[in-house]
Parts: sequence; C-alpha cells; structure tokens
Amino acid sequence: MTQEDFQYKLKVYIDSTVDKSAKTRQGALDGLKTAMATKILYEFISERRMTITDSIERCLKKGKGVEQSAAASLACLLCIQLGSGIESEEVFKTLKPVFKTILSDGTANIQARQACATSLGLCSLVAEDDILDVYGTMESFESLFTRSYVREDGTRPSVNPQTTQLHTNALLSWALLLTICPGNHIRAITQKHLSKLPRLLENDDVNMRIAAGETIALLFELIRDVDPDFEYDNWEPLCEKLNALATDCNKHRAKTDKRKQRSVFRDVLKAVEDGDFQTETIRFGTERMVIDSWVRKRTYDTFREFVGSGMNYHLQANEFIRDVFELGPPMLIDSAALKAMKSSRLERHLYNAAAFKARTKARNKFRDKRNDVGEF
Repeated sequence: MTQEDFQYKLKVYIDSTVDKSAKTRQGALDGLKTAMATKILYEFISERRMTITDSIERCLKKGKGVEQSAAASLACLLCIQLGSGIESEEVFKTLKPVFKTILSDGTANIQARQACATSLGLCSLVAEDDILDVYGTMESFESLFTRSYVREDGTRPSVNPQTTQLHTNALLSWALLLTICPGNHIRAITQKHLSKLPRLLENDDVNMRIAAGETIALLFELIRDVDPDFEYDNWEPLCEKLNALATDCNKHRAKTDKRKQRSVFRDVLKAVEDGDFQTETIRFGTERMVIDSWVRKRTYDTFREFVGSGMNYHLQANEFIRDVFELGPPMLIDSAALKAMKSSRLERHLYNAAAFKARTKARNKFRDKRNDVGEF
C-alpha cells in the first residue's frame, strides 16, 4: 500500500469515528489503534490531533463499554505518538476530566472504568504538566484500589471479579506514576501505604496479588533509592508472606496461576530481601535494552500493553519512547518513519523541548537525592 493510500485509509477511519453506526465507529477506532501501535505517524496525527481528540471524547461520553475502552486506548496511543510537550498536553487537558468522571462513577460501565484507569495513568505520565496534578490523579487511583484491602480485623471486602480488575488497573497506574515522583513524595507514600499494600497479597485474584507484589517491590526500590538506610518494621512477616506466595501449593488454585505467581514472587522476594532485580534484555533491530529495575519494568510493561507487537518498532523509531528509556536518537529508521520526521517535526520538537526536559528530570530513575524538588 502506498503512503497516499494508507493516509487516505486513516482519514476514512477518522471520519468514521463519528458515524451513526456503533459497529462502524468501533471498526474505525480499532483501525486507528492498529495504525498508531505499528507505525510512526507523528506528522499526519499532529495536524489532526484535536479532531481525533474530539472523536475520542465523543466515543467516551456516548459510546457503550467496548467502544469506550477502544477510545480510551486510542487516547494513550495518540499521546505516545505525540510525545511529551504542548501537543499531548492539549489532548490530555480535554480528555482527563472525562477519564476521571467515568473512573469515579460507580454506575458507569465497568469495562469503560477499567480502561480509563489504565489510560489515565499512561496519559498522565506522558502529558501531565504539573506534579501536583499527578498527585491528585494518584489519589483518585488510591480511592479505588484501597477498597480491596483486607480490613484491620482480617475480614475481606466483598468485591466482584470485574471490580477487582478495576482496582488492579488502578493500582498498576498508581505504581506507574510513582516512578516519576520526587523523593519527598516517595517518603510520604511509603509512610502511608507500605504497611497496607501487603493486605492485597491475600486477594483471591491472581492478577491483583501479582500487581500488589510488583508494586511492593517497586516501592522498596524507590524508597531505598531515596534513603539507602531505610528499614521496614514488618519486614519479616512480609518476607514470610512473599515466600509463601513464591512456593504456593494451594490445590484450589489453577496450575497456570500458581506457576505465574511463583515466578513473580520469587523475584519480588529477592527485591525486598536483597534489593536484587532479575534483569531482562530486550532486543530490537541491531540494538538492545536492559530492563534492570522495577521502575523500568513498570514503564516498559505499560507501554507494551498499548503498542503490543509494535513495541520493538517504537523502541527503534519513536523519539519519545527512546527518550523515556534513555536510548538516544533513533539509529535505524525506515523510510516511512523518516518521512514522519520532516523539518516541521523538528521545529515542534524544539518548541516542546523545555516542557519535555523538565518532565524527563522527574521521570528519570536517578533523581537528585540531595535535594527533593517537588516541581517539574
């Protein structure tokens, strides 16, 4: 397919997102999602970003569950394409109130709420321009996942599987935003949540248990980064609980669940006990990237959730994702990606640089530990 044909197809998809037929709108959203996950379309999308944003907003407000979920995912892919800066901030300013409304509405479609929990996290990471607003969004997530905490008296809240999935998504988005918090906020979060997060390890849902374990490992990594002498009061009971999950023989649990859980909790236990991380090497093109921390893992897993099999391509050619993972400028770019980076792309990139660089400082795992500055 020629570039002209492909762009024509994308224009048809954009027009079709406002079609009267729900099936047509759904197909258009899915078509745009696939295109954005597998190609670099900056130039094309940048010119039409507000049109696409308006369509996403309309689908979120008026669509049903599946359509709302697709629209929420498309919002993330749009931000990933635009990168950090003025353009994605504009998109997010429009969509953030809609995400928050759906997320906090107990009567809204549960599938839509689940999708908004995930999308609000990633869009905040990419496009939020004020750290105080990041904290506010984290509190929205806290108000959800803390409802799954086992109570002080040991009783479990009655939560159905769909709502547990919502709480799990909220927890993972909260953990993602932890990765860009300055040291003083990490201290406050540790004080408030580290003693309570282990209550989620008793959840009946394997995905919630795993999300809780990984979040605990991440928080230990972050607080030790800020305070190398950090000591946790309930360290032994926590390690016992983690060890039990790493060697789980509960015959009432599915084999695949147990296998998945054991593998994760062996790594979580090493993280809590010794500060170790099981490194993983990602190869793409002629390059490779090492996932060597829980911060990197949470960030990588979140991006991969949206771009899927296109992750390696984005690692090669997407300037924003390469910046996040400190990979430097793209080395090998195919002709289609090259066309998407014309001079106007460079001009806008320079125009956005101030906001982007400031946010990268906060996103960087190796924050300045000497002075905890709370602003971007």
